[in-house]
Amino acid sequence: MKFTDLGLDQRILDGIDAMGYETATPVQQQVMVPILEGKDIIASAQTGTGKTAAFLLPLIHRLLTVPHDSNEINAMIIVPTRELAIQIAEGLEGLSYFTDVSSIAVYGGSGGDSFNAEKKALTQGVDIVICTPGRMIAHLNMGYVKLKGLKYLVLDEADRMLDMGFNDDIMKIISFLPKERQNLLFSATMPMKMRELARKILREPVEINIAISKPPEQIVQKAFIVYEPQKIPIIKDMLGGSKFQNVIVFCSKKQNVKQLTAELKRAKLSAEEIHSDLDQTKREQVLQDFRNKKLNILVATDILSRGIDIEDIDLVINFDVPNDGEDYVHRIGRTARAASKGTAFTLVSEKEQNKFAAIEALLGEPVLKGTVPEEFGPTPTYNPRAPRQGGQNRRSQGNRRNGPPRGDKKK
Repeated sequence: MKFTDLGLDQRILDGIDAMGYETATPVQQQVMVPILEGKDIIASAQTGTGKTAAFLLPLIHRLLTVPHDSNEINAMIIVPTRELAIQIAEGLEGLSYFTDVSSIAVYGGSGGDSFNAEKKALTQGVDIVICTPGRMIAHLNMGYVKLKGLKYLVLDEADRMLDMGFNDDIMKIISFLPKERQNLLFSATMPMKMRELARKILREPVEINIAISKPPEQIVQKAFIVYEPQKIPIIKDMLGGSKFQNVIVFCSKKQNVKQLTAELKRAKLSAEEIHSDLDQTKREQVLQDFRNKKLNILVATDILSRGIDIEDIDLVINFDVPNDGEDYVHRIGRTARAASKGTAFTLVSEKEQNKFAAIEALLGEPVLKGTVPEEFGPTPTYNPRAPRQGGQNRRSQGNRRNGPPRGDKKK
């Protein structure tokens, strides 16, 4: 379905055209019609399906075509992280470029000038506010946020917000809002606590479920069964050649991020780290350098696994096995965006074998096991029910041609 078939305001279509989009994704096709009709929705869709535009486009359309008070806050989008708030704000700026719809991103980690700019917008009125829960509550507690005219509430990455402990904050924010409003809830997963939240805030919602818990078929997945000390040397070898131009390496611990980044830099590779210890300015600069191709390897904690829209990722490497299948899908979903192809490698140590087997069970099939080059020494056998301890002389499963890409020095 083309965007021109959805009955959107021409000014929105002009913005879509300027951004180079033409055809709506499946989630956009299913979500936009009920939103345009004014219905509440609860939608589950894996990362990279285009859900941000799925709620922004009809939201902009309704603000352009339904009467509202320009001196009030008309729509609020609550998100779990400042990175996602910035991303949505940037997407909104492009989609609404030919309209007079106003917006502001409200999030912590910025200076006093930003807080004052937020206060001014929240006091004088703005069409759309994109906010993190804690920062919005800080403003609400001061009593000047103009919410009596709010007509639209969006919760994006709602499952992530609940995982981060924001349930009480969300309910506090909602207590300030008018009861008559349209509610849109987006989530990658639908655990019981998500259903409970939906029952509290949604009214006769349209439920939409699209392809969760399965990575896109165009992602080539491989797992390498290794000992923990082998991980850094293997990744240095993987990235030593020129096959992959844009790479994200995910680590579960900040210490692993820092150690791996230092080793990659010592190997003269263009790598930078991103994690919560960095201040907001530095994190934004690293992301911008990566988007602009000034940097080709990002080593990150799960701060990047959801909600950060970076195109053209050739390779995702899981330095550590993610905690569960959903996190695995989110991580590797950073590659193969917009129907392009991508590659995802996971390094699985002995202690992580049971965890990775659980991920394979969620995926419904085993992930192909690659063979580690012999120069890295013996590797464990993949035996997740009873992982072997100590040295092994047997090679991990797979065949030689499925091994990791080799650096130039090995050729």
